[in-house]
Amino acid sequence: MVWAIGVAVLVAAGFAGVVLPSRRKQAAARRTAWSEAHAAIAAAQVTRDGCATPVAEAEHLLARAEAIAAARGGEHAAAEAARLARAADLQWREAGE
Repeated sequence: MVWAIGVAVLVAAGFAGVVLPSRRKQAAARRTAWSEAHAAIAAAQVTRDGCATPVAEAEHLLARAEAIAAARGGEHAAAEAARLARAADLQWREAGE
C-alpha cells in the first residue's frame, strides 16, 4: 500500500513538473501577444486622431482589430489584431503625408 502511494506521488510530481512550466510559458506568450496587439491598436488610434483626412479602409481595419481584441482569444487572434491595427496605422500615415 505504501509503495502504491509513493508511486502515485512520484507520477503526480512528474506530471506537474512537465505541465506547469509549459502552461506558464503559454500564458506568458499569450499575455505578450495581447500586449503587443493593444499597443498596436493604441498607436493606430493616435495616428487616426492626428490624420486630417478620413480613410474608410483604415477605419474598417481598426474596427476589426478592436472587435478581435474585445472578443479576446489566443495568440493567433492577438497577432491578427496587431496586424490589422498596423495596417490601419500605415494607411493613416500614408494619407497624412
